Amino acid sequence: MTEREDQRICIKFYFNLEKTAKETMEMIRKAFGTDSMSKSNIYEWYNRFKSGRETVASDLRSGRPSSTNSPDNVEKVREAIAQDSWLTMRELEKQLNIPKTVVAEILTEKTRAP
Repeated sequence: MTEREDQRICIKFYFNLEKTAKETMEMIRKAFGTDSMSKSNIYEWYNRFKSGRETVASDLRSGRPSSTNSPDNVEKVREAIAQDSWLTMRELEKQLNIPKTVVAEILTEKTRAP
């Protein structure tokens, strides 16, 4: 469980105790100090529980994953380089449909010999 989830559990707990959003924020800040969620996040989660939300887990987000540097992509880059070691990063990007930044990261970090 993450520290954010811990705080959401506390927010739900204070909500169930019928504490106000302000009291909840004060208790979260007291308990977590500088690691506490922002005021707006605390109020947002408080209102979510007030609206009937039961779960403290984050909502799933759509879209591309933040990192495409997966073992699959590492293997694709290694295979392409093994076939033609003269490929540029831009050619690897187009051929493998992997962002150039990820290709660069794979080439500089993942394929180095120990």
